Amino acid sequence: MKLLTRAGSFSRFYSLKVAPKVKATAAPAGAPPQPQDLEFTKLPNGLVIASLENYAPLSRIGLFIKAGSRYEDSNNLGTTHLLRLASSLTTKGASSFKITHGIEAVGGKLSVTATRETMAYTVECQRGDVDILMEFLLNVTTAPEFRRWEVADLQPQLKIDKAVAFQNPQTHVIENLHAAAYRNALANPLYCPDYRIGKVTSEELHYFVQNHFTSARMALIGLGVSHPVLKQVAEQFLNMRGGFGLSGVKAKYRGGEIREQNGDSLVHAALVAESAVAGSAEANAFSVLQHVLGAGPHVKRGSNTTSHLHQAVAKATQQPFDIFFCPLLFLWLLPESHYSLFSNQVDKMNTKKLFTDSLLQLEIKFKKKNERLGTVATTKIPALREAEVSAFNASYSDSGLFGIYTISQATAAGDVIKAAYNQVKTIAQGNLSNTDVQAAKNKLKAGYLMSVESSERFLEEVGSQALVAGSYVPPSTVLQQIDSVANADIINAAKKFVSGQKSMAASGNLGHTPFVDEL
Repeated sequence: MKLLTRAGSFSRFYSLKVAPKVKATAAPAGAPPQPQDLEFTKLPNGLVIASLENYAPLSRIGLFIKAGSRYEDSNNLGTTHLLRLASSLTTKGASSFKITHGIEAVGGKLSVTATRETMAYTVECQRGDVDILMEFLLNVTTAPEFRRWEVADLQPQLKIDKAVAFQNPQTHVIENLHAAAYRNALANPLYCPDYRIGKVTSEELHYFVQNHFTSARMALIGLGVSHPVLKQVAEQFLNMRGGFGLSGVKAKYRGGEIREQNGDSLVHAALVAESAVAGSAEANAFSVLQHVLGAGPHVKRGSNTTSHLHQAVAKATQQPFDIFFCPLLFLWLLPESHYSLFSNQVDKMNTKKLFTDSLLQLEIKFKKKNERLGTVATTKIPALREAEVSAFNASYSDSGLFGIYTISQATAAGDVIKAAYNQVKTIAQGNLSNTDVQAAKNKLKAGYLMSVESSERFLEEVGSQALVAGSYVPPSTVLQQIDSVANADIINAAKKFVSGQKSMAASGNLGHTPFVDEL
């Protein structure tokens, strides 16, 4: 039996290999679906396979690969950015036309997301069409051709993709923050540098795929599919390149500062220090500390006034102070409800046009309100400041960043940043109540549980854990790990931030923004 029937045979590429059709398991007729446990298998070649039959009407399969931008070097920067855009190019088993129209014909979706550490190829479709989407997923990840003319046609899209993303100041600030904080690896940008646009070649793409898309660096995760069949498909079709490929270098934290003076009336600033490795007990302490300080409102359209950082900034300003919660900051950078043991959401790329446009509109609204408040201030009060401040937390496989992210009017930037920094100092001095700690843990646990209710986030969580640890930690264990964080652990995390070598990135009219050595 061929792997696929309706979308064409995959056997012309794998002519000597035959696999059963990938299909979802049907629930017994007349009986409600019974809860299934996650099945987990690690093959001898290092490939990890995990699946959960959830009896949902839609099935989702993701192939997670240790092939993020941190594995680039100075000679091939921007390769992963172009790879992400190249998912619909011609492969050895399917043309670009066939991939595009084949997915559209069944109402499916093929998406590619990337962080500094991983790339994730995900397909989503109705349960009966899994075999069709699986063919395209295998073609794209194991048999790309990267024809020169098709790669050349994609080059202008790099510039557009980057320009759209950088319309949001947060994106640029976070990119600059990593460049300032690290000497290598994690310093590599998510977006292709301007000087490399038009110069990324098909040979570079082939070299990167050959050396990083190997079995030992992959995890195949499925929701709504049969584990034995998924395992057999992985054994037959994802055993193309064995070994671990090229090993990446360990990230070296250095500390530094990048300031972008662009005259914007709103100053975006991030101040961080090195924190903890993803999945460690110390990383859990930093996550709780983030929620003690404030990781954004947990009520829709909330004002965040109960946040310790908010209250500290309000006290530091002698004149009237207005807080306007800017949702785009948390949607794009600081997903407080998306706690994960191993996956990092800070630099996850999502280039859906609707999402990006929404962020841009929020930024425009923020600026308009800022201008309106400024006008009122000239007639009623001496000055009216508005700002948003939140704790920043990003963990990677060999490092991490923790600190504060602020958005404020240019004239108030210094007061806002210093007040937020002093609040962390207060906790480092031991000023931490059991009530605050328990509330932070509750928020963290609730956020984590609500995030993995989504099949998309659950798939990502399982894939991230499979790549980093080669295993899966169930939610019940995660909650126990959060509960086990002691007050002393949180205080030590705050001390590590206060005493650590700082890194800072800022953009806007920086006349009143302190330099990192002034903090």
